[in-house]
Amino acid sequence: MKSAIRLTRTDKIFHAVVDACLVAILLILVIPIWSTITLSFRPNDFIGSALDGMFLPPWRWSTAAYRALLGHKAFLNSTFNSFRIFIEGVACALFLTVPLAYGLSIKSLPGRKLLYGIVIVPYLFNPGLIPNYLLVTKLGLVDKLAAVFLPGAISVYNTLIMKSFFEGIPDELKESARIDGASELTVLMRIVMPLSKPILLTIGLYYGVHYWNDFFNAMLYINNNNLQPLPILLRNILLSSGMNEYVEVNAFGEAPIAAIKAASVFLAAIPMLAAYPFIQKYFVKGTMLGSVKG
Repeated sequence: MKSAIRLTRTDKIFHAVVDACLVAILLILVIPIWSTITLSFRPNDFIGSALDGMFLPPWRWSTAAYRALLGHKAFLNSTFNSFRIFIEGVACALFLTVPLAYGLSIKSLPGRKLLYGIVIVPYLFNPGLIPNYLLVTKLGLVDKLAAVFLPGAISVYNTLIMKSFFEGIPDELKESARIDGASELTVLMRIVMPLSKPILLTIGLYYGVHYWNDFFNAMLYINNNNLQPLPILLRNILLSSGMNEYVEVNAFGEAPIAAIKAASVFLAAIPMLAAYPFIQKYFVKGTMLGSVKG
């Protein structure tokens, strides 16, 4: 039998300090989340401090804020628009990023250095907001959901991570397919893509979180209220009380304003919280393998 490793006094102190730091970090993360959840269930007749509300027993909770949000047409419409942006944006981003990253990973590609420079220069020197705005308006994307995800459909950072992952795939697999007469498209679809599930899910998560939370492009390019995504509605709800604009909040019913704000924040975060556990096992693997040669 292997003898157990004995920890010295210094090791025990170090482990105790690390455990204390981890517990402190956990509390820093959990307390705001728990405060938001309890605030979203707070009844309209609640009287007490914020600390009292955090420990309000569940049998006194009220679902009025959630019923008001989920029963309101504006919230459901904005959620539908956000899901459209999420699905179409991730599909479009991966459709454009994968071939670009694969092309950059082929060292024998003619003009590879020039293409690499074209990709890197805008990443280092951002053209700014005005050229982007003029480009989107000239393309006729104003008041279209594509204006939210199409301008950022190719992220240079994500492309470089995916490129490094493709470079890590053994060249022997690709060369054997090329010798058998396979085209580069066939090599990409039949050889590279089946081996790239971790990086595809990782980069897809990066794009998805960005598109789900992005409100700036929607605020700039979407003027039609029927096309506004959830972050815009959430922003209006959160700012309405402080700016004395009660139309957006009062339209949701008799639930407390603070509860509606907290419920909207919590509901907006649920899709990403629900998706992450299914992708977590690929997340670290895809990020680490894709950054080895970065």
